[in-house]
Amino acid sequence: MYHSSDPRAALAAAPAGTKPAATHFAGAEYAKFYETPPAENQNGARTWYARGQNFIIAYSDADEGAVLSRTNQPDEYVVLLPDPGAGAEIAWGNERKVVTGHSISFVPAGASSVTLKGAAKVVRMVTTRSEDLAKRCSNAASYATPHPNLPPFEPWPEAAGGAKIRTYSLDVAATPGRFGRIFRCSTFMVNFLEPKNGPRDPSKMSPHHHDDFEQCSLALAGTFIHHLRWPWTTDMAQWRADDHESCGSPSIAVIPPPSIHTSQAVDPKLNVLVDIFCPPRLDFSAKPGWVLNEDDYPMPTQAAAGKSAA
Repeated sequence: MYHSSDPRAALAAAPAGTKPAATHFAGAEYAKFYETPPAENQNGARTWYARGQNFIIAYSDADEGAVLSRTNQPDEYVVLLPDPGAGAEIAWGNERKVVTGHSISFVPAGASSVTLKGAAKVVRMVTTRSEDLAKRCSNAASYATPHPNLPPFEPWPEAAGGAKIRTYSLDVAATPGRFGRIFRCSTFMVNFLEPKNGPRDPSKMSPHHHDDFEQCSLALAGTFIHHLRWPWTTDMAQWRADDHESCGSPSIAVIPPPSIHTSQAVDPKLNVLVDIFCPPRLDFSAKPGWVLNEDDYPMPTQAAAGKSAA
């Protein structure tokens, strides 16, 4: 139920399937980093951790010279430097790459580090295969048992040009019909939405649902109310009350399938939201021109064939 002004209104409808309708549901997860002390305070960085079923968000408030390192990273991960500024040096293997602020980088598996060139906030996104970080998440107990309606995690194909650090500027002009600024790698899809000054028009909301994947909405500035509603089933024990959760910044909301949801910016000043999916989502990838680095990362074979046929 996207508003007509929302580019997502042009997405193709999901094909009708034979999968039975969901009968059990998980609640949403909210991590308000501004309300709790960091899980870590070391090497010049204060870091908070929270997770979904497949992913971990590590939000760091870092000083100049701070080092964020991974010694045995099992798969490709994301380094987001959301604000303009001095940037960082990312090291992986024999490669050393200086990246600017207001950028997104994808770092291959193995040993790597991020050294800040100036004070900045840094968001790293890793899969829950990083068991050492999963244990540090403030909501780790929520996933002691896997949540329903989510298939096992399957990464997408590796980059066509082989393993290396790949960096992209977030300074991308808006284009009519394109939704946000979307980048993907083998493990994540990240949509850095256009910043908005002032509240969202309440007559232009876009409530919708996902059948089988979580959405992580990362608030970097401003305040958002996350509105969620779950289906009713014949078993009233499975009914859930609606959520209207107010989250300031920084925070994450993990939105479970198949809840109907929409997020409302309410701050009178700047509101910045980033939507995160793990693994990447097919419908966004199938829209020509939506994924800004689609030439670097191939789609799964069957999905690519379907896109070509369309």
